[in-house]
Amino acid sequence: MASTIQSSDLDFNNIKANLTAYFRQQSEFADYDFEASGLSNILDVLAYNTHMNGLIANFALNETFLNSSQLRSSVVSHAEMLGYSPRSKTTSKASVNLSLLITAGDRPNTISIPAFTRFNTSIDGSSYVFQTLENYVATDDGSGEYVFVNENNNQNLQIAEGVIRTKTFIVGDVSDQQIYVIPDKDIDTTTVLVNVYDTTTSTSYTTYSDLNKAIRIDESSYLYQIKEVPNGYFELIFGDGSVLGNAPSVGNKIVISYLATSANEANGADVFTAQNDVFVGGVDYPLITTTVSASNGGSANESIASIKQNASIAFASQQRMVTAEDYKAQILANYSSSIADAIAWGGQDNTPPIYGRTYVGLQFIDGVTDAQKQTIKDSIVTNLTNNLAIMSIDTVFSDPVNVYLELTTRFNFDPDQTNTTIRSAEFSVTNIIETYFNEELKKFNKVFRRSTLLSRIDNINQAILNSRMDVKIQLRIEPTFGALNNFILSYPVTLAAPNLNTPTVTSSRFTYLGQTAVIRNRLGTNILQIQSLAEEVIIDNIGEYTPSTGVVELTAFNPEAATNDIIKISAVPANESTIRPLRNYVIDIDSGLSFAKAQIDYQNTLNVLS
Repeated sequence: MASTIQSSDLDFNNIKANLTAYFRQQSEFADYDFEASGLSNILDVLAYNTHMNGLIANFALNETFLNSSQLRSSVVSHAEMLGYSPRSKTTSKASVNLSLLITAGDRPNTISIPAFTRFNTSIDGSSYVFQTLENYVATDDGSGEYVFVNENNNQNLQIAEGVIRTKTFIVGDVSDQQIYVIPDKDIDTTTVLVNVYDTTTSTSYTTYSDLNKAIRIDESSYLYQIKEVPNGYFELIFGDGSVLGNAPSVGNKIVISYLATSANEANGADVFTAQNDVFVGGVDYPLITTTVSASNGGSANESIASIKQNASIAFASQQRMVTAEDYKAQILANYSSSIADAIAWGGQDNTPPIYGRTYVGLQFIDGVTDAQKQTIKDSIVTNLTNNLAIMSIDTVFSDPVNVYLELTTRFNFDPDQTNTTIRSAEFSVTNIIETYFNEELKKFNKVFRRSTLLSRIDNINQAILNSRMDVKIQLRIEPTFGALNNFILSYPVTLAAPNLNTPTVTSSRFTYLGQTAVIRNRLGTNILQIQSLAEEVIIDNIGEYTPSTGVVELTAFNPEAATNDIIKISAVPANESTIRPLRNYVIDIDSGLSFAKAQIDYQNTLNVLS
């Protein structure tokens, strides 16, 4: 019997039960009927009051720290204290070619279309507006065709989804302590343009730049900072005239323009039509639009989970790029709308070591084209590493390497413990495995732990009595068919040693000398052979594998064909329990070569050994 009141319990019924238990211990209430008394109502009030106070105290304490905060406003506030600005909505962008064809009359040498030229598109019945963000110019090619290019003479032009909106403020006296809030939750802060006019009627203006993009700040700087405020709107902040350079003066007019976007809803648009023709020499000509890449990159406000993760590593980097984690922090902070994950490592940790370099691996979100990937990489070098990194350290991008796992899962299943079928149980296990990979893996530095996955499988329901799993690790090659190929495959783990019973290294099927064949290591050795499906040796030595380094080498390999032009090379890891990826490796699952199989196991059946 409890001797004290457990008032810290947040559950109302438990609080009342603890209060009742306490009173029952007192001699005055030894035989008291609490359920049918007026004292029960008093205990209800006490329990309710304790319950509410406990909840309030718990919520308040949780919101005090970044990791435990649940409210977005609290998380954003904590991130701000760490110098991190959460990402707003980002607009979806597409790449197009724009041209005009003029075959009659006098043709001008050049034609320009202004910024904010609009294009219509639709996705699943919903209409969206895209527009250019800068002026584009086209030159007559001599036959009347005008192809528009940007300032870098590139024909692939970017159009962005959204509606241009403006907000105007008049700067008051310093004592007014003015606050410049943009009451729009759909703003893409990366598209904000801030112009400050001398007076309300002035036509000349000064353009202010985003503080986060500033390389150096002095008395001639014109900078602003934009941040999310508790109600979800965004506040514009200027310096005091000294700390962040120049500040708007009394009587100035501040005009803010930006794109209000539909975020990820506009991703996937690939047919665009110009809203208006181009007027040339008194004649309207249709603007010909050819899509280079469908729209992508649109995203909602940065999630609470992402803010919690990125704020801490951004704070550690302190706006400089010295350590590998600094590179990751700055890239994710500035390009998270296009990059899902990033990793970096020094040249001394590379294989082989190459000093004077920092290697960066980027995992882009779905839908980003190769051209856009290259543009983002160039931007990272130009805007980040060239300005924030240590001199004489080169940035080298290394694409992610997908390493696939082949999982053979077997589990004992007792049908008497559930009303589901054995096939349903196998489907549930497969679904749990897929969910585990989607939630816990498929990113850099994510470790596969077999025991963790098996625990999830065992906990599906009581009918699954126990489970076990065999693991293979797989890399893929794309050979040039009809030619001699040399491959060096580096697995991120050590491989199992050869044994006399089963091969350690195997491959998917391919055509070799007119036969369907596979690669296997000769039993008991690390020599790789090409064998027919009947296990007849076609080529006795096509390479070897080194268990201690996880390297598989193929020499003078000349296949003729393969399914999807890919050959999968699978190996048994030395430690199947833990697969820890190196550097830019990303763990995924080969669902086609993974399966779950149930074995009936009735617990109420007794086995008798003879």
